Amino acid sequence: MIPRIFIVDDEAPARARLSTLLSDIVAECPHYLVGEAGHAQAALEGIAATAPDLVLLDVQMPGMSGLQLAEQLLNNAGSTEPPLIIFVTAYDDYALSAFDVQAFDYLVKPVRATRLAQAIARASRVRQQVQAAPAAGSATARPRQHFAVQERGRMLLVPMSEVLYLKAELKYVTLRTKTREYLIEDSLVSIEEELAAYFVRVHRNALVARHAISGVERVMHLPHSDGDGEKPQEIWQVILRDIDHRLPISRRQLAEIKSLVR
Repeated sequence: MIPRIFIVDDEAPARARLSTLLSDIVAECPHYLVGEAGHAQAALEGIAATAPDLVLLDVQMPGMSGLQLAEQLLNNAGSTEPPLIIFVTAYDDYALSAFDVQAFDYLVKPVRATRLAQAIARASRVRQQVQAAPAAGSATARPRQHFAVQERGRMLLVPMSEVLYLKAELKYVTLRTKTREYLIEDSLVSIEEELAAYFVRVHRNALVARHAISGVERVMHLPHSDGDGEKPQEIWQVILRDIDHRLPISRRQLAEIKSLVR
C-alpha cells in the first residue's frame, strides 16, 4: 500500500521542510503527498476532502492545538477509519498526551529522514492491516491502554501510564512499574511497532517509556577479564524516574535518547 499523507503545521518553513524530507525518501518509502494546512480548520476541511491515510501533525498551533485536532479526527470518524497521526513537534513533553489521542508515533524536530521513513513504513503496514481486517475487528489496531498479565491463574491489567520500561530476558519480556515487575509474552518488536509514541528503544533488549526518562549519564566500566591492562570502557545509561535503576544505552540509540532530555 502506498500511503496518502497530509501535513499540518502553522509554520510555512516547517511544512516546506517536511515536504522536502518526503521528497528525499520517496524512493525508499513511496507515498503521495495529498495536501497541507497551516491551521486546524483548514486541516479538517483538507483531510475530509483528500482522505489521507496518515497525517503529519504539529502539536502547538494557534487556535485548536494539534492534540485537539487529533481528538476531533478520532471522534468524528464514525464508521470510517480515521487517519493515523504522527506528531512532528519541537517539544518532547507532549508524548504522553499524544498517546492519549491514539497517536501512532511522535517525532521531535529536527526530524531525520531515516526516522521519518521508518515511521511512515510502520504506519503503512498498520494501515494496510486495518483495511484488510473485517470492519468489526478494525478497532483492535488502535493502541492499547493496558498490558494484560497472567498471574496465578488470574488476569491483571497494568495501566500503560504505570509502565517505566520493558526488557527482553530469555523467552519473556519483563515489564517494570514503580512498585514491581511482571512477565508478559509480547515481543519487544511488536510493542515498539504498536506503541512507538509511548516507548523508545534504548538498547536491542529494552524499551523505555518516554515519560520515565529523566536523564542520561556516562560511566566507566572495567571489563571482566583475567588479563592485565584492560582499559575501562565508556558506557551511557538512561536515568529513570521513580526508581533507582539504570539501563544501558546502545551507541546506535544514544543520539535519540539524548535529544529527549535536552
